[in-house]
Amino acid sequence: MIYFDNAATSWPKPPGVAEAMAHFMEQVGANPGRSGHRLSVEAGRIVYEARELVATLFNVTDPLRVAFGANATEALNLALQGYLRPGDHVITSSMEHNSVMRPLRALAAGQLGGAIELTVVPCSAEGFVRPEDLEADLRPNTAMMVLNHASNVCGSLLPLRQAGTIARRHGCLLLVDAAQTAGAYPIDMEADRIDLLAFTGHKGLGGPMGTGGLVIGERVALDRLTPLKRGGTGSRSELEKQPDFLPDVFESGTANAVGLAGLAAGVRWILDRGVDGVRQHEVALTRQLITGLTEIEGVWVYGGLDAARQTATVSFNISGLEPSEVGLRLDDEYEIMCRVGLHCAPAAHKTLGTFPSGTVRFAPGAFSTADQVAEVLQAVREIAGRG
Repeated sequence: MIYFDNAATSWPKPPGVAEAMAHFMEQVGANPGRSGHRLSVEAGRIVYEARELVATLFNVTDPLRVAFGANATEALNLALQGYLRPGDHVITSSMEHNSVMRPLRALAAGQLGGAIELTVVPCSAEGFVRPEDLEADLRPNTAMMVLNHASNVCGSLLPLRQAGTIARRHGCLLLVDAAQTAGAYPIDMEADRIDLLAFTGHKGLGGPMGTGGLVIGERVALDRLTPLKRGGTGSRSELEKQPDFLPDVFESGTANAVGLAGLAAGVRWILDRGVDGVRQHEVALTRQLITGLTEIEGVWVYGGLDAARQTATVSFNISGLEPSEVGLRLDDEYEIMCRVGLHCAPAAHKTLGTFPSGTVRFAPGAFSTADQVAEVLQAVREIAGRG
């Protein structure tokens, strides 16, 4: 079997992830931060270690600014619903995932209170946006710029550092959806001028599902960022109001400690290997994949077709065949796992010209090989040849 669906969830996981989770369940098991006995203290230590490792990966000096949650979607909703106020203006791109578009559309429609103003900046047919186009749509009431770091459809990278510079020049925040790049592409919150970073653990970070969070930069006014939920935190239990300090203000309820034990092991593996090493490996596979697909008659490949300007996510279609049929053949006849359809990103597909059918998406990962890419290309060649 060849697994090329790493843009949805990475697999296999790095060595040590499953072992760290099993260790927690078998040897620790207690609730972090809720008791004073040794097992609870050990559980708290494991969670804090995960916080430190994530902070190191993204060059954040204070680990307490890493607020854990279930995934990037929850983190994006916290940032958008928690920070934006009625009348605020928000800029985003036409390549966003529904984890950004749906809450923004709800906010713009006034479904969550007073309405915000929303501008969706058009991207090119290859999935790129020009920094000057972002700046041209800024208004005096622009409170936030929201961008995915890379498209989950075609992998195109957006100009974060330039966007961050523009945001700071105009006094607004930059919120980044790093679901596709965390662990697979270098991210430096300080150098990239990122104010809010949403990440998920189950993709490039090599961790399990149900882990992720929001990294909160120092320019974010904490008294303005309100939590999505309130409740037990294990701290200030004498009060019936929510704690106002990081990270507790945003972490109500029992943490997914066993998941965070796995996340810590995944991030540690990435740090030991080096994000640059992971990136170089994936660039080589992406280049091989793009080159091979574009040489097959009847195959259309989307995006910039430049491995240096995208992640290891490549979308294509075969003339005369629906994406769903191609995906089924790849699975049934070749045991190749991929994703087909709209990938929860209809705006991106409209930009690329692939709406409403969508595409076939290949996404090799850190453990994929050049031999696997060659096998995948041969399979596409045979399917395209048969029609």
